[in-house]
Amino acid sequence: MIVYLLLILGLVIFLALVFGPLESLGWWRAKGGDELPEAARQLLARPASGEKPPYEQYVVYLSGIGAIDPTSIPPEELPLTDELRKRLPTWCIARDVFPYSVDNNGLTAQRLFAGLWRRVEKLRLKNPESALGMLVNARNAIQLFVCADRRYGPTYNIGTAREIMRSLQRNGYQLGSGVPVTLIGWSGGAQIAIGACGYLGMFDIPLRVISLGGMFADDPGMDRIEHLTHLRGSNDPLERLGWILFAGRWPGAVGSPWSRAKAEGRVDVITLGPMQHNGKEHYFDAEAFAPDGRNYLQVSIDAIHAVLTGEPVEVIEDRQE
Repeated sequence: MIVYLLLILGLVIFLALVFGPLESLGWWRAKGGDELPEAARQLLARPASGEKPPYEQYVVYLSGIGAIDPTSIPPEELPLTDELRKRLPTWCIARDVFPYSVDNNGLTAQRLFAGLWRRVEKLRLKNPESALGMLVNARNAIQLFVCADRRYGPTYNIGTAREIMRSLQRNGYQLGSGVPVTLIGWSGGAQIAIGACGYLGMFDIPLRVISLGGMFADDPGMDRIEHLTHLRGSNDPLERLGWILFAGRWPGAVGSPWSRAKAEGRVDVITLGPMQHNGKEHYFDAEAFAPDGRNYLQVSIDAIHAVLTGEPVEVIEDRQE
């Protein structure tokens, strides 16, 4: 049985690797190449309405690689956006964008393997640690690397930028209003957020990005971001992997978008404490407690709220030597 499951896992990962870049390229060939230029022309030609948007600021939350569709993110992440809505009642906190699809098409929607993903989702709801549940993570992680790839990334990022813009407009955002927009990217969502900013920035939107445990590249989208705040855990191996895999973030990478943003003071890297990426003592762990009595979920929520409102971030003591 274990061998059978491993074979299925290996086959799905292989197919995802092969077809990962083709999804965004196929979308561009079938729809994007025709739809987007006209949509962009209409947006750019639209005069500023002078109307004030219904919200003081806009926040779009982009989930990690465990998400399966625009309305189904892992339950452990829900308290973050729910609490931000309570604390910031005059702000829009949107979470209706699926970061791992160029057209916001969830894995369980009209897809070739939709039946497989529905079965995986049922198993994952019963047992979050199910090996088959990791298929979702593997598939979405591949899309993260497609997004970060300088060959395929532009097409992917155009699509996700369009979906983020649609989310903003569904919530009453007015181009030309100057109302700030912040993208919160958890884990792989940080790369998707930064990549999309390369195109969202063309519409003169004040953009910020908050990365929570994000693994991201030195994406050109950084040149369009007013500020990037990267919140990390000192025991997070996947977050550290981003510093290793993407050469543009290495100390000697002079002239990369990451290096430029740092040199211009547009990047803050804040270590929240001894947090893991997943498992126990992770960013959303309500059962792990800091010395000040807050659980790790509350620490993460407090940190993001502080960044959004311009307050100092209260970190927890790292007791490791």
